[in-house]
Amino acid sequence: MNQNRYQRQITLAGFGTEGQHKLNKAKVLVVGAGGLGIPVLMYLNAMGVGTLGIVDADVVSLSNLHRQVLFTEAMVGSPKVEVVKKQLSAQNSTTSIQTYKSFLSTSNSLDIIKDYDVVVDATDNFPTRYLINDACVIADKPYVYGALHAFEGQVSVFNYKGGPTYRCLFPTMPAADAVPNCNENGVLGILPGIIGNLQALEVVKIIAEIGEVLSGVLLLFDTLTQRTQRMKFKLQLGNNEIKTLATSYEFDCEIPLKSIDAEEFNTILVEQTVELIDVRTDKEFQRQHIKEAKHIPLSELTDRVAEVDLETTVYVICQSGVRSKKAIAKMQELFPGKEFVNVTGGMNQMKNYVDTY
Repeated sequence: MNQNRYQRQITLAGFGTEGQHKLNKAKVLVVGAGGLGIPVLMYLNAMGVGTLGIVDADVVSLSNLHRQVLFTEAMVGSPKVEVVKKQLSAQNSTTSIQTYKSFLSTSNSLDIIKDYDVVVDATDNFPTRYLINDACVIADKPYVYGALHAFEGQVSVFNYKGGPTYRCLFPTMPAADAVPNCNENGVLGILPGIIGNLQALEVVKIIAEIGEVLSGVLLLFDTLTQRTQRMKFKLQLGNNEIKTLATSYEFDCEIPLKSIDAEEFNTILVEQTVELIDVRTDKEFQRQHIKEAKHIPLSELTDRVAEVDLETTVYVICQSGVRSKKAIAKMQELFPGKEFVNVTGGMNQMKNYVDTY
C-alpha cells in the first residue's frame, strides 16, 4: 500500500492506517456500470479498495453521456465493462478489477457474489434488485442499495449484520408497468452522481467500520429542494432466512414468452420486412424509433389491437423490454396460440445496431 497516495485519508482521525488497510483488503462487487455504478466505482477505486468486481452486459450509448461521466463520445458502442476497467486501471493501477460481461441471473449470481465482501446495487429494475437481495441473504453479504426517480433518489443498506432486507422494505415486486423507470421519465444528470457517491460512502463505512450505516433506514434525497428524509423500517419475520433463489426474477407474467436479442433482430430487419409494434409513449417514440415500427402505446393497445397484422410474426419493442412483455401478455390473452416475440432490452439495445428516426 502506497501510504503517500492515501495520506489525506490516513491522517483522518477515526480512519487512519487501520481504515486504509481494511479498504485495501476489501472486495466490492458493483452490479451495473451506469449512472449509479460509475461514481461508486470511481471513488472506491480512488480511495484504495483492493478488488472491484463489475457486472454489466451493456455497451456505451450516446444517451449515457449526460450522467455516466467516465465515458466519452469515442467510447460509444464499446462494452461498458471493458471501458470501465481500462479507465479505472489508469486511475489506480494497484486495484484488482474483475469484470463480468453479462447480466446478473439466477444461474451466475451466487457464484459471483460469494467472492466479495459487499455488493452494490447500481441497477435500474426491480427483478434484479430482488435477485441481488436474495443472493446476498443466502451468501450473507451486505447489500448497498440505490435508486433514482426523476428528481429524487434513495439509498439504504440491507442484510447488514442481521438487519432488514430489501424485502422488508418492498415485500412484493410491483407490476411491470406500475413504476416508471428512467427510460420513461428521464433523470437529471447530476442525480446519479449524488446517489452513487452516497452508496460509495456506505460501502466505505461498512468496510472501515466507521460511522452509522444506513441499515434499517431509507434515505430519500430531493434535488429540487436539497432536502433529505429518513424513513425507518424493521426486519420482517423470515426475510433473512432465504435458503434458495426463486426459479425466476421476472415481472409476473405466466404466459410463455418468446424473445429475440438486439443483434439477431437487427439481422432480421436487414433481410426482411417485419411487423414491429412499438408500445412506448408518444414522447419516447417521437424522440427516437426504428423506422419500420408501428406505434401503438401500451395504454392504447387493447383498443387498437386490430391494427396489428396477425398474418405474420409480430415483434414487440419498448424502451427496456419490460412493457413489451406486458403488451405481449395482453395480446396473447386476446389471440391464444398466436406467436409474439419480445425484443430483449428494447430500444436501449437496438439503438446500438440500427439507424433510428
